Amino acid sequence: MLGDCIRNLRMTKNVTQVELAHALSVTKQSVSNWENGNIQPSIDMLIQLAEFFHVSTDYLLGRNEKRTLNAENLTPEQIVHVQNIIDDILA
Repeated sequence: MLGDCIRNLRMTKNVTQVELAHALSVTKQSVSNWENGNIQPSIDMLIQLAEFFHVSTDYLLGRNEKRTLNAENLTPEQIVHVQNIIDDILA
């Protein structure tokens, strides 16, 4: 399940295994092994994956299906704009 989640997030973000590996300072083989369920990332790497994909570690582990949006670097006006877009989508 974790491997599928990593793969889906990576593909959604349109990032290759090589690009993800480079961003996390690991090998492509590590990313491939995570996605195929051959090995599990360390706790530290799990945190880095969550930060890279802007999701919680619970989301990666399948404990929480909610995805969140990090609005930390947005202005109040940008946050309102994003909220309006979300409201339109859900309407």
